Amino acid sequence: MANFIDEFMKSYGPEVTKQMSSNFNLDQGTVSKLLPKLAPLIVGGLKKQKDERGGDARVDLILNKYGDSSVLGNIKDLIASKAASTTVDANLGGLLGAGGGTAAAQTLGKQMNVDPSVIQKMIPALAPIILGALTKKRDTSGGGISGIGSLLDADGDGSIIDDVAGFLLKGGGGAGAGTRGKGLLGGLLGGILRK
Repeated sequence: MANFIDEFMKSYGPEVTKQMSSNFNLDQGTVSKLLPKLAPLIVGGLKKQKDERGGDARVDLILNKYGDSSVLGNIKDLIASKAASTTVDANLGGLLGAGGGTAAAQTLGKQMNVDPSVIQKMIPALAPIILGALTKKRDTSGGGISGIGSLLDADGDGSIIDDVAGFLLKGGGGAGAGTRGKGLLGGLLGGILRK
């Protein structure tokens, strides 16, 4: 998973950061720290759907329904329309479990000193871009949907906990960083794993 997220951040991170910053009134430094924490939440939600609701076919269905690679050509308008929207579904229609996005927003808001309601709006603005990037990868990489399926489980053991934990705790640094990471992880995973 980390590989896809690293790739996503390199390809789309600068533009997404710039647009999120101007639409959500946050400085770019804060947004650039938030994005690599929100992205695994969305990818992890897909992984859970794959594991519990029908394997690669389920992921294919979600990408066909919600993943449109054309959004990658107009990130500016997509983020502006999501930021202006009055209906916000931070749980992405159940993709993140009941309350997963909300729990993540609360935890990240506290950790990064950002209003959780802003993060709740950022999740549905980021999701179509990530799903679009996964759809593009599926359609152009040659591996098809099975390539995406194996990409969702970076270490091959079928465990979303390891993937998300490894990615979030990789950052760390400084005294107490491990504990803070575990608190964040608990909040994110609690939300993702709750049905």
